[in-house]
Amino acid sequence: MQLRGLCNTLLLMTLASGAAFAQPARNQISYDAQTRVFRLDGGGITYAFGVNDLDEVQPLYWGAQLAKGDPLPAAHTNSGVASFDMPTSTTPQEFAGWGAGLYYEPALKITFPDGNRDLVLHYVSHHIDGDSLTLVLKDVERDVFVTLHYEIDPSTGILGRSAEIENRTRQPLTIMQAAAATWALPQGTDYSLYYLTGRWAGEDHVQHEAVHPGARVLESRRGSTGHQNNPWFAIERGSTGNEETGDVWFGALAWSGSWRITVEQDALNQVRVTGGYNPFDFSYRLAPGEKLVSPVFYGGFTQHGVGGASRLLHRFELTKILPQAPHPRPRPVLYNSWEATGFDVNEAGQEALAEKAASIGVERFVMDDGWFGQRKDDHAGLGDWYVNPQKFPHGLKPLIDKVHSLGMDFGLWVEPEMVNPDSDLYRKHPDWVLNFPGRPRTQGRNQLVLNLARQDVRDYVYGFLDKLLNENDIAFLKWDYNRNWSEPGWPAAGAEDEQQVYVKYTQNLYSILQELRAKHPGLEIESCSGGGGRVDLGILRYTDEVWPSDNTDPFDRLSIQDGFTYAYTPGVMMAWVTDSPNWVNNRTTSVEYRFLSSMQGSLGVGANLNKWQPEDFATAKQLIGEYKEIRETVQHGRLYRLISPQQDSEHSVTESVAQNGSQAVVFALLHSSQFGYPFPSIFLHGLDPGAQYRIHWISSQPDGAAARMMAAPLPETASGAYWMNHGIALSLRGDFQAAAFRLDKVGAP
Repeated sequence: MQLRGLCNTLLLMTLASGAAFAQPARNQISYDAQTRVFRLDGGGITYAFGVNDLDEVQPLYWGAQLAKGDPLPAAHTNSGVASFDMPTSTTPQEFAGWGAGLYYEPALKITFPDGNRDLVLHYVSHHIDGDSLTLVLKDVERDVFVTLHYEIDPSTGILGRSAEIENRTRQPLTIMQAAAATWALPQGTDYSLYYLTGRWAGEDHVQHEAVHPGARVLESRRGSTGHQNNPWFAIERGSTGNEETGDVWFGALAWSGSWRITVEQDALNQVRVTGGYNPFDFSYRLAPGEKLVSPVFYGGFTQHGVGGASRLLHRFELTKILPQAPHPRPRPVLYNSWEATGFDVNEAGQEALAEKAASIGVERFVMDDGWFGQRKDDHAGLGDWYVNPQKFPHGLKPLIDKVHSLGMDFGLWVEPEMVNPDSDLYRKHPDWVLNFPGRPRTQGRNQLVLNLARQDVRDYVYGFLDKLLNENDIAFLKWDYNRNWSEPGWPAAGAEDEQQVYVKYTQNLYSILQELRAKHPGLEIESCSGGGGRVDLGILRYTDEVWPSDNTDPFDRLSIQDGFTYAYTPGVMMAWVTDSPNWVNNRTTSVEYRFLSSMQGSLGVGANLNKWQPEDFATAKQLIGEYKEIRETVQHGRLYRLISPQQDSEHSVTESVAQNGSQAVVFALLHSSQFGYPFPSIFLHGLDPGAQYRIHWISSQPDGAAARMMAAPLPETASGAYWMNHGIALSLRGDFQAAAFRLDKVGAP
């Protein structure tokens, strides 16, 4: 078991971390023409780079904010260690072309028609516009231009970087590798790397390891973000053993297709992080006058550990990334019919479930798979997006009207990017799927992937979704994507351009989502890919929430949710209460335990309500009512992961603090007591030490007799200093026990 946040003596650090987002930050981008040094300040950080004596753009500093006037010496080329390590490789670059003896990961690699593959990029010009900076680079001999874009967020200091590659030569060239940016950290040997790994139903496991000489490659070759890795990293200097202290650099790639991030320590202990399109099976032919724009690679820095890094990213996502930014509305409590009915949906059955869902306080009713085409199971129907007339003889309107009459809005499951071979669409357009002519077409879940890179496929997908939304009052789409790519061919594009599919598919996906939202401004969308297979800052620009995992076991979900929050805000993390025993592990848990696990994100219910007993409905109604009192804090507040559920821990504790400090919410969950040991004491963070906070139990209060044996009863009201420094002893004993409470600031509005 790893305990987090137990530094009750570090009160000043806690307050600084908790108040970080409220602090006004000096923000500016400046250029010193004499030293040729650029400096970006914002959110308590400074990022600096310069143009060296070879006209290469060289990183100089990235860390806590420097004082105005602090010296930043001019960039200069590092001398080579030997003939085996030339200056090109020993001098870090902001965006290095592969050429002139570069032995480390390049940001850009190009093949020219004459076979030349050497690319050396030098500074040409720049332009500063408010919080944005553009830098133009050019190859030393050929008319290949790269425009680097920098944008700093004044509140968090998170920097967005991307590259635009333009061919101004008279012949086509082929891009073999293209990154968004390279991040350089100070030289050192005491770094450790955090990253996320997983698989279907087992997403977001936190990995933590030392950075060693060589390269650690994080990637997806799957055509989409993928369960295997997530495009996020954090690098810690030293090892504090505490989530709330220490220097941490972190980043996230905003791209929903195949991607790669390379964390590299070179022979001089320089750490570089390069990320962008995955170069595996990649080439992009650029005709004269054409451009390729990379994804955005975001990066940030904090002195408040990986916990502080998470909170900065959460705030950035809520205020800068999500479609409703800077003030996304709280996620409504949702009911989804999948686990109750599977494909066996019909008007009467869905209306009956809607009545039960409304009775416990649900605000959004979502009908899942099975409503369209000849969809009886997963073998047929995908691609034929008409309402099944046998299941819904009068269309969807009667069901939608019923849902509205119960005080809920209506949502619908779709899987627009897929097609079953047993469908009218595939029989009519077998050429519309990713394929290599003459080769087998590998099916996953009995389906193939439509090639959204094709304009006709893109237009078809947008057209049927637009028609569906025009004809029905639909507030929400659960957008699913239930397999990865195989045979990623695009025969119609021609051999020279076929591999552009990796870029154009995702660009067209984004364009569909963007156009739908523009035409239907009230629409909200969830990104789902068999769970967490497509979660990244690219898709989050167009979707309001994501589905972290198909695994709804409430104990498994604790570690999945914990890992998820390293990179993504709980405000987008959908979490359902489903049936017990759960289908994944056949594990039995109480309704209260299941709710308290799910209430740490955006709450949903996916259980078969037809099987619930009256006491289940009563518990659910009470806890949903409690959730509505805390969801603003849980979804949009500052998260502290106090005790980790990772690595087979018996305990899990999270704390969320409202942005204005008026409320804190604590969830504590126990797997199993052992040897009579008490539940670990909990020390809160982020409270006002001088203010009074009153406790309110969200769950049933832990057993009073046990409390008298193990600890003094908790006070009803105490200072923030008390809750943070004295701590809280909960009497959780047994198997799969849970408790939750909130602290309300006395006198707060």
